[in-house]
Amino acid sequence: MAIIPFVIRKFAIRHFQRLTPPRITLLSPLPLSPTPMAILVETDTRILVQGITGDFGSRHAKASIDYGTQLVAGVTPGKGGQVFEHSGKKVPVFDTVSEAAKETGATVSVIFVPPPFAADAILEGVDAGLDLVVAITEGIPVNDMIRVKAAMKGSKTRLIGPNCPGLVTPGHGEKSHGGCRIGIAPGYIHKRGNVGVVSRSGTLTYEAVWQLTTRGYGQSTCVGIGGDPVNGTNHLDVLKMFNEDPETEAIIMIGEIGGNAEVEAARWIKANCKKPVAGFIAGATAPKGRRMGHAGAIVSGGQGGAEDKIAAMEAAGIRVSPSPSLLGETLAEVLKG
Repeated sequence: MAIIPFVIRKFAIRHFQRLTPPRITLLSPLPLSPTPMAILVETDTRILVQGITGDFGSRHAKASIDYGTQLVAGVTPGKGGQVFEHSGKKVPVFDTVSEAAKETGATVSVIFVPPPFAADAILEGVDAGLDLVVAITEGIPVNDMIRVKAAMKGSKTRLIGPNCPGLVTPGHGEKSHGGCRIGIAPGYIHKRGNVGVVSRSGTLTYEAVWQLTTRGYGQSTCVGIGGDPVNGTNHLDVLKMFNEDPETEAIIMIGEIGGNAEVEAARWIKANCKKPVAGFIAGATAPKGRRMGHAGAIVSGGQGGAEDKIAAMEAAGIRVSPSPSLLGETLAEVLKG
């Protein structure tokens, strides 16, 4: 069993004491819906950054401010009372998430906290009653995440990640300025529109988004769910949201080897999805038993291979791109019918 730092172990024990829950054919780029909705976050969502005074957190906090995101607070224990300044904007720093949320109205947190302390940071967001926590941190021990997921049962908080690029709901300004950028994705590559993107891979998310934008297809929301074996939100969760979102009219789903989440998502799409879907599976050439990049990207026990996933997706009516460089073209072909 992995050794969990004392601060995390103490927090996890406290949470385990309360584990029982209390409770169409389109021939051109899609026009914007008259009432933008998106999923998970909108352009006016107020966010806070856990780890805002660190190098990585401060760098991406600045990028989000430059993008026009409503970044209203930072959290670094022991540095409460300080002010994070960038481009004329002053962001107050608090010692705790609960204090930051109470004082600023933030409902979403993004986590740039080192792996040994990231699980505790996630649970702090849960305790504060946030709507959404986005964990960017890579390398969180699997045992820590198992305990986090158990502790989150019955809470209202949704977790995206860990080890993910975050999510973006593009704005309506030039280069999608004014959008909600949570995480590490470059904002300028986005364009507001009607294609939802969900992906396990950060790099392939950016590739798909840029191809869509350069072809005139904007995005409603782009969600990077991360590639770790234990995460908060999977493909199916996001697909269900896109399916019900009136602004989203087409979907790109990007998966990779390892696990069976994409197969389950494909089965659901076949039975329930009302919108056209294009997809891609990364790792087709990876040797069995060898991890490819992400901790969860491994074929083992004869399961999780690219061939099975591609077959399931094609059987569900999903147009699977043969290469990540053709994702935009593949979606365009789907929309042309």
